[in-house]
Amino acid sequence: MEWWRHAACVDEDPELFFPVGVAGPAAQEQQARAKQVCARCPVSGECLEYALGVGVTHGVWGGTNEEERRALHRRARRHARQASSGSRSEERSASHAASRWSDQRASR
Repeated sequence: MEWWRHAACVDEDPELFFPVGVAGPAAQEQQARAKQVCARCPVSGECLEYALGVGVTHGVWGGTNEEERRALHRRARRHARQASSGSRSEERSASHAASRWSDQRASR
């Protein structure tokens, strides 16, 4: 069975995860509500890895918004460039960044 079938968001209105904008109090409140759903989702880590892996640029995925995923991508690219062995791919680094993000959220 696919990971997304276990997602808490399956029973939510999909529009909750795709705010019309990213600025302003209404958009920020909508993002916060979507992130609350993600916080109780058993597969939010897999959701975030998927979003990072395919380059999703809109919406809330795995408890992150567009800006947060861009920051994770930047960190992953920076880490991949700094890796001396060159054996780690950018995608693998993005997955590692997603795991760290999930761990940080879980410890809050």
